[in-house]
Amino acid sequence: MDQIEYADFEKVEIRAGTVVDAQAFPEARKPAIKLWVDFGGEIGVRQSSAQLTVHYVPDRLIGRQVLAVVNFPPRRIAGFESQVLVLGLPDENGAVVLIRPDIKVPDGGKMF
Repeated sequence: MDQIEYADFEKVEIRAGTVVDAQAFPEARKPAIKLWVDFGGEIGVRQSSAQLTVHYVPDRLIGRQVLAVVNFPPRRIAGFESQVLVLGLPDENGAVVLIRPDIKVPDGGKMF
């Protein structure tokens, strides 16, 4: 495992946000869901594509808080601009399980 300096970690902006919209993304090569996440204040609503279809359905994601990296450059996925990287962990079969606060926190709060 490569080690990094704490200063490197500080460059990664991991913020809490609330999913305000979620839609199926049938155009993606791998099954995915389009998410719109509100990070509040200066960041606002950003969109993302996430391979969450094993454990989640779009309408059940609305209102859920998630953690995401908000300072990566945008990526185009099947014509959709993914502006943030929503974070998750693999379950025992490799399917994505979202990382989220267990208590509601202010949108835009930075992980430290």
